[in-house]
Amino acid sequence: KVPLRPHLGTLAVLPNNTANYIDDAAPGGASTIPPSRFGGNIDDWRIGKGGTMFYNVEVPGAMVLVGDTHAAQGDSELAGTAMETSMTTQLKITLHKAGSLPKKVEFMDFPLLETKREFVVHGFAYDNYLDQIDDPSQIFALGASLDLAFEDCFLKTRNWLMDVYDLTEEETIALMTTAVGFGVTQ
Repeated sequence: KVPLRPHLGTLAVLPNNTANYIDDAAPGGASTIPPSRFGGNIDDWRIGKGGTMFYNVEVPGAMVLVGDTHAAQGDSELAGTAMETSMTTQLKITLHKAGSLPKKVEFMDFPLLETKREFVVHGFAYDNYLDQIDDPSQIFALGASLDLAFEDCFLKTRNWLMDVYDLTEEETIALMTTAVGFGVTQ
């Protein structure tokens, strides 16, 4: 049996550097594939009921994008797809103003998921592909790899833990070694 894990595969806000994304079919937009600092096609089965996603708002109105719903998925879409389905979702969107941000997101520059059990820091091969590569469809040809994504996630997790919990780097690495799990999503 495949366990049902209904979730949103794509959840994003519009980035502020869309002028770098050249696509006649989507002027002023950005591809959600690959995922990036503004969210996108993260495909993390944990982004489901009861989860809270945090993003930096970069443009007025945030321009929230939701889609790519799944009934089930493991850690990754090895075949390029999971158990895709149509579903109706309910979202509660809360804007935290810059002057009154909760400490857990005060210095955050990446999508952060909070569930009842854990925080999930998302890392990417190209954290800001709009400025890093000319054509997003060429991301794999340009060397996107799990090594790059893991390094990005490690650095974000380390910095986030140090910022939020006022830990030294040594304390943070000890904590990460004993209590942080790394997984693969998209």
